[in-house]
Amino acid sequence: MVSSVVAGTVSDVTAATRKKATASQLLAAAVGAVPGGASRPGQEEMAAAIERAVKQREHLLVQAGTGTGKSLAYLTPALLVDGPVVVSTATLALQNQLVEHDLPRLADAVEPVLGRRPTFAVLKGRHHYLCVAKLEHADEEAPTDTLFDDAPPRATQWLGEAGKLGKQILRVQAWAEKTKTGDRDELDPGVDETAWRQVSMPARDCVGAARCPYGAECFAEASRVRAREADIVVTNHSLLAVDMLAERNIVPPHKLLIVDEAHELADRVSSAAQAELTPEAVERASRRARPLVSAAAAEALAEAADALTVGLSDLPAGRLTTGLPPLLHQAVLLIDSATRAALDAIGDIKNDDPDPVRKQQAKATLDDISTTAQRLLEEDQYDVAWVEKSDLGNGRRALVVAPLSVAGTLATNLYEERTVVATSATLTLGGRFDTVARSLGLPAPAPVPAARSGAGLTADAPPVSGDGWSSLDVGSPFDYPRQGILYVAAHLPRPAASGLPDPAGEELLKLVEALGGRTLGLFSSRRAATQAAELLRARTDLPVLLQGEESLPILVRKFREQKESCLFGVMSLWQGVDVPGDACQLVVIDRLPFPRPDEPLAAARAAAVDATGGSGFASVSVPIAAVRLAQGVGRLIRSTGDKGVVAVLDSRLETARGYGAFLRKSLPPFWYTTRPEVAVGALQRLAKS
Repeated sequence: MVSSVVAGTVSDVTAATRKKATASQLLAAAVGAVPGGASRPGQEEMAAAIERAVKQREHLLVQAGTGTGKSLAYLTPALLVDGPVVVSTATLALQNQLVEHDLPRLADAVEPVLGRRPTFAVLKGRHHYLCVAKLEHADEEAPTDTLFDDAPPRATQWLGEAGKLGKQILRVQAWAEKTKTGDRDELDPGVDETAWRQVSMPARDCVGAARCPYGAECFAEASRVRAREADIVVTNHSLLAVDMLAERNIVPPHKLLIVDEAHELADRVSSAAQAELTPEAVERASRRARPLVSAAAAEALAEAADALTVGLSDLPAGRLTTGLPPLLHQAVLLIDSATRAALDAIGDIKNDDPDPVRKQQAKATLDDISTTAQRLLEEDQYDVAWVEKSDLGNGRRALVVAPLSVAGTLATNLYEERTVVATSATLTLGGRFDTVARSLGLPAPAPVPAARSGAGLTADAPPVSGDGWSSLDVGSPFDYPRQGILYVAAHLPRPAASGLPDPAGEELLKLVEALGGRTLGLFSSRRAATQAAELLRARTDLPVLLQGEESLPILVRKFREQKESCLFGVMSLWQGVDVPGDACQLVVIDRLPFPRPDEPLAAARAAAVDATGGSGFASVSVPIAAVRLAQGVGRLIRSTGDKGVVAVLDSRLETARGYGAFLRKSLPPFWYTTRPEVAVGALQRLAKS
């Protein structure tokens, strides 16, 4: 696959020449180049709105429903902007779609209109690229950084894995002689994470091209050069978040930033701002520092790791609401003291240092641990700390800290000196943009104006404006009331215990049998998904695919190819499945996807709202559920020919006062019913068609 490439050559066209074309002309050329391509009002409206926002230097939120063709709608006006335009996506699938399909096709289509071929490049995190410096030492580093640092408790596993690791590294070395980009995604067949860690360099460990003896050959640096020269740079939310936290020195300077899948951005920034302490990480720091510091300094780090193990051992997983417990506090104090002493002992890296890479790795590891320890000791009211324990049975424990909110970080770092266009199929909640705007750090909007007539503008979601931003819902080309039914099983008892209640199981069975399979089941827990699969396997002859029994891509492929199959799974299926056609005509959701009470960040944010006299449930839990529910419901209608039923087995969507109606208004406008005979009858008719 192509993952880091510039299409064509860099143009010397002036800004005046670039602006002769309009977004509508470029969009028409792009649509015309697609076999069977046709204009879509929402797509045209979105392109025009982005062109207008760039000219007015106004930030823009655009909700573009599935089928709008939003990629072309934002790529075409982007070609009219001077200098690089950055497009950030949340998923690898969309990034690949842009680079492998949309952008090459667009470049071909608009070249006659622009009089030149637009250029594009992909920018990924440094660890996605082969590091020549690490590759030179891969064989000697493997025992230290792999066999001990990253090995699970079952050390005997490595007796059979060492040969496999060596073969994979040899294959990477052979590939290194041929690759022009060093991008991991171009290595086919690929290698596992353990092998790739031996030949890649995280950004924190990198000494920089100027100090690295292989700086002139650096693939990561070359990708940045290509990005600076391209018209459009495709990156991801995680790297965009790191760029913001690193004072904007990774992504090339640009005037327009397009954030696709924008409903994911705040969570990715939260993840980037999250840090953790683990005994394994402190032990690794001790080993890396040992050749560079005194034996006493290395031993102090090892003792601090032991203290952290003891401090975490008896604590249950969950949020720490009253500060660090005494043993844990003492352990973090020891870690802070030991890492500072080791950093002082190592000192600065000089230009003539004989081994700057290893020294930088040791310093980076120590600095990360020291910063996290100090952050935990400060016990800032705007941070949330919790104990995390793995449910995989490997005994992993961590002390984690994350910001209570990233809205301030986004307000400060996202919008300065560039126009931001944020788009997604799910940006309105309850028919309004306010909640998502706040989460993205935008100021509160002005009073909502009366609805205007026009494509995509409805009384439910009129355009609104805030301080320097506006919003627009361009709708969807799908005729939701004719293509789909939203059925809420209002007669079922309110869900209580985890798992799949018997009445909900019987309702699921009745619906699936009426259609004869073709069902995507989205469940709130692995236990519920497993119970549903066991029920259908015991009482029907339908093929039932269960997430976890095979890799997700294989399961989705089988679901698409086996017409009578059912695919059941948990949260990763709520966004990651795109199966148009009659292979998926029933989407079943077992319960409303509110955050669990033991999700530390959601619980802390809700508690903070409660403390100010508001409702944490309404302000935090309901919006999270609305976004998740809209994403799940959106799995049903993926093309203009699709038909089907979304069945929600949680009566609260109908019966709950207040939030039930809010959640329904956050969904596409399906034909709505609470009558089971209507849903069953529709499914039976679909089965015969």
